[in-house]
Amino acid sequence: MPLAPILKAVLRPALDYALPPRCPGCGAIVASDNAFCLFCWGGMRFLGDPCCARCGVPFDHDRGPDAACGACLAKPPPYDSARAVLAYGDVARAVALRLKYGRRIGLARLIAGHMARRLPVFDAPPLIVPVPLHRWRQWWRGFNQSALIADHLGRATGLEVDKYALLRMRATQPLRGMHAGQRAKAVRGAFALAPAHRVKGRSVLLIDDVHTSGATAAACARVLKRGGASSVHLMCWARALPEGAEGAD
Repeated sequence: MPLAPILKAVLRPALDYALPPRCPGCGAIVASDNAFCLFCWGGMRFLGDPCCARCGVPFDHDRGPDAACGACLAKPPPYDSARAVLAYGDVARAVALRLKYGRRIGLARLIAGHMARRLPVFDAPPLIVPVPLHRWRQWWRGFNQSALIADHLGRATGLEVDKYALLRMRATQPLRGMHAGQRAKAVRGAFALAPAHRVKGRSVLLIDDVHTSGATAAACARVLKRGGASSVHLMCWARALPEGAEGAD
């Protein structure tokens, strides 16, 4: 038997006593790593069917596998589908912020594990591509949280990952507080494909941490499809639900 698992089993009680596992949402002591406390678990809204086949907004009843919401029927997004683990709320936001700004990079593995259980069905294995950061922002932060999630998702599923397929050619202003038109303008021309990309003819699973207006995902999807991707499917940790969305709490 390898030595590492033996040492881990022997040392685990001491480590748990000195550094007990904590809830990823609030930091309360919990029974095991990556487990949420009952309070946080009760505040998490997991998303799934029934939902819009295109953007993933929840429906209050099943309309069939290809049903789309009114917004997507009126103006279909450039990505083929968008799915999220959670509705954006206090717990989802806390986990995203702890990863992005608190440097709790181990949370990327937790997020990827939840994503792996909610992946859409593909005819052929997709290529995982994270939404990129501009090089100066990544240098300042030290990592790209979407790339960390993509790496862990690739390991969990065995899917191919290309962390450098998409490039962010210029830094963009924070989109918070902008209306839809301003957000679209802010990210226009911000992304490009790397010369050595591998997206041509492939389905692409685009990874991001949080989905709000969809402007960033839409800009990335357009670039990927211009580069020959056969389809683009967004997967993220949490998404903001539109006001009045069916099935919303």
